[in-house]
Amino acid sequence: MSVEMSECVPKVCLPAELIAAGPAILPSLLLCDFANLGEEIARVEQAGAAALHLDVMDGHFVPNLSYGLPLVDACKKASRLPLDVHLMIANPEKYIEAYVEAGADMVTIHLEAAADPGPLLQRIRAAGAAAALAINPPTPVSALDPFLSGCDMVLVMSVMPGFGGQAFDPAALEKLRYLRDKTAGQLPLEVDGGIGPDTAERVAEAGAQLLVAGSAIFKQADYASSIQQLKQLATTN
Repeated sequence: MSVEMSECVPKVCLPAELIAAGPAILPSLLLCDFANLGEEIARVEQAGAAALHLDVMDGHFVPNLSYGLPLVDACKKASRLPLDVHLMIANPEKYIEAYVEAGADMVTIHLEAAADPGPLLQRIRAAGAAAALAINPPTPVSALDPFLSGCDMVLVMSVMPGFGGQAFDPAALEKLRYLRDKTAGQLPLEVDGGIGPDTAERVAEAGAQLLVAGSAIFKQADYASSIQQLKQLATTN
């Protein structure tokens, strides 16, 4: 697929609040208390979250199974924050428009799940959401090169997708630096996996502007303190 593919469908910018004030912290709802979803969303909103990160897992592309369209719809109704929907699923082409209709402001598909992600990125944009590609730790970062112009964001996985609470893979730092330099810092970069006080500064220094955090927020008593600590660390680079 030629890099000129992005000319077919106009670029969709990320919500302005995500990039206006430096590094943004996105709580991953995978580790929240789903029995009290509305309360959890309200807490992270009040704590300064920039967006909500929703991990959709199908038990096929990844070994775990999470939630789907009904929860995205529920989050849209419960929150004023942008929804960052990460499709860790096989055959994402079957569901793109449905997730945008459910409320996704950004939709991320995996490079490893699509033989040719170019047309899928166009479809995400055409549906009205920002389009993103994710890359797993074993995949060479250069595999993204033909599709970068069709992306509104790139997600670098710093763990293998499927389960929360995994240890950070430092190989993600080199991928972030490569993408930052390749795009002259013009393409927003997101990182997900093992993000906490020990890694926030490093990933931001490497070029990440959007930091997805699960355990570092939802396993702490004070969400506001946790989010502000991560943001401060990410801003010091």
